[in-house]
Amino acid sequence: MSSNPDATPAGATPAEESVHPGSTDPRGEVVIVASSNHGKLAEIRSALPFAHWRFSAASELDAEWPSPDETGETFEDNARIKAVACRERFGMAALADDSGLEVDALDGAPGVYSARFAGPCATDAENNARLLLALADVPDAERTARFRCSIVFIAADGTETVATGTCEGRIGHEPRGEHGFGYDPLFLPDATPGRSMAELTLAEKNEISHRGDALRNLRSELAGE
Repeated sequence: MSSNPDATPAGATPAEESVHPGSTDPRGEVVIVASSNHGKLAEIRSALPFAHWRFSAASELDAEWPSPDETGETFEDNARIKAVACRERFGMAALADDSGLEVDALDGAPGVYSARFAGPCATDAENNARLLLALADVPDAERTARFRCSIVFIAADGTETVATGTCEGRIGHEPRGEHGFGYDPLFLPDATPGRSMAELTLAEKNEISHRGDALRNLRSELAGE
C-alpha cells in the first residue's frame, strides 16, 4: 500500500452500518473490502455504484481482524493475498487492492514498500520526508513518477477478476493540500497541472487517480463491457 492503512483523509465518508459475517442483507450483496482505510472505502463506493452491492470494511465486521502480511513481489500479489484472506475469513465476496508510488529517479522505488519506505511503522509524514530527502538533488525534469494500483475481486462463487490502473505525474518539493493520504501531498498529477493530488476533491481524484483508473477497469470487466 502507498499509505498508512488507518489514515482517514479529509472529505472521506463515514463507515456504513456494519453487517455480520454470513448474514443476508436485504439491500444487496455484501462485498468485504480488505482494508480499514475509510478514505479508500469512500473511493471504492464512489467508483463502483452497483445498486445490488454494499461495501463494508473488514475492520467493521471484526475490529481485531489482522490484515495478512504483504509478502508479494508485485502489487497484484499483495492484493490477492489480502482478498483471499478476507474471503476465507468472512465467507463473502471480497475486494482488495495494493498500490504504491514508483519514482523513476529511484529505479521504481518505493514500489511495494511504499507504506514502509521510512520503516515498518512509518507514518505518511515520515515516508514523505524520506522521499523528499532521497530526491533532494534531483531536478524537476527527472522527478517523474506514477501511482500504480492492482485490484483483485473474488466473487462469492470464487471467481477472480483483476484490474490495474496508473496515474502519471511527478514529485513536488514540498507537501501541498489537505485531502487524500499517503504520498498525495507530494504527487503532482500530469492531468491537473499546478495542483497536488491532495488538493483535489474526492470526485476529481477518482477521475484521474490510479485507484480510480483500476476501479473503472474493474467495473468494465464486471459489467462485461
